[in-house]
Amino acid sequence: MKYSALISSKKTVTAVVSMAVIAAAAFLSGCSHSASANAPAASAAVNSAQSVPTVELSASQLNSIKIEPVASYGFPVEKEAVGNIDYDEDLSVQVFPPYQGTIIKMFVELGAEVEKDQPLYTIKSPDLIQAESNLIGAAATYELTTKELARAKDLYTTNVGVPQRELEQAISDQQTAEGALKAARDAVLVFGKTDAEIDQMIASRKVDPALVVRSPIRGKVTYKNAQPGFFVQPGNPPAPYSVADVNLKWMLANVPESESGFFHLGQSVAVRTLAYDGRIFKGKVSKIYESVDPNTHRVTIRSEIADPKNDLRPGMLANFVIRVDGPVEAIAIPANGVVREPDGTMGAWITTDRHTFTERIIKVGLRNDGRVQVLDGLQRGELVVSDGAVFLSNMLQAPPSD
Repeated sequence: MKYSALISSKKTVTAVVSMAVIAAAAFLSGCSHSASANAPAASAAVNSAQSVPTVELSASQLNSIKIEPVASYGFPVEKEAVGNIDYDEDLSVQVFPPYQGTIIKMFVELGAEVEKDQPLYTIKSPDLIQAESNLIGAAATYELTTKELARAKDLYTTNVGVPQRELEQAISDQQTAEGALKAARDAVLVFGKTDAEIDQMIASRKVDPALVVRSPIRGKVTYKNAQPGFFVQPGNPPAPYSVADVNLKWMLANVPESESGFFHLGQSVAVRTLAYDGRIFKGKVSKIYESVDPNTHRVTIRSEIADPKNDLRPGMLANFVIRVDGPVEAIAIPANGVVREPDGTMGAWITTDRHTFTERIIKVGLRNDGRVQVLDGLQRGELVVSDGAVFLSNMLQAPPSD
């Protein structure tokens, strides 16, 4: 009985194994049949047996892309930096009075355009009053000595007993008074008074206490701190007015110490600002500062920017591009022909028959004027998609058509 039981058990195991084998074979057969049923691909498909993605386009889909051969392009070597706009300090003047005094009147407002020698304000200057008083006194003395000399000459020529010594003394006094008058006139001229104004003061015997302070340059009033009654002194800030030539601005930018050797005086500069998107202001490098910031290890580069319409404002954030070397000849493709894949690699689509397209991983370098330098992955003359690379990449991820 025991032996019969063992035989029966062995037969049962054999039957179970046989059924499992049959079921597995049926499953594999069904999978093979299912794969064969799904074998026909859509108009854009990837060959899973290959590692390179490939896409086939229909005639209508070809209208969504452009194709051109890979060619050479000259890439200028450029450096960029961020900086701030400022007035040209060499063309910006703080207008102090030449002598101390109290402001009497202002003639221009902040932001006004002024010409050279245009009056900005007047002050009542004790020094001017003293100089004008001396002028009037010298003029009176000169007039008196001139009359005395004329009288002495008249008496001497009529032989009425005027000695030669008295005539010579009158001549000396008149010449001394003439010299004193000339010195007094020069002293008043220093204050900015004209010859006509000086003649008027001498004729009227009245001083003119108003000292006119004029703009030393043509430009725009960029600062004003003047009110009637303010006491001002030469060189004692703040100045009542500041005038700047706004046709030329400075841009001060900091560049890495490691790149400072690329910059030289006179290099052309292209400046862009957030306020004028897309507009380029031209200039040149005017100074490279000697010191290096020990904290940031950056060097300040100063550029002179032409701004004839006075569009740039001090303090504006700006970006400049400097061409530091001649163009580098390299193969390149349009930027629209380069696509960034999800894994971060850069790809381009090539074709040989203008119908089937294969993606190739490339290494890119410089960019300029809508062109991208290709360091590796493409050869000159190969046909590449120049516009619409993203369209092809999106087709790879699209669900298959039914």
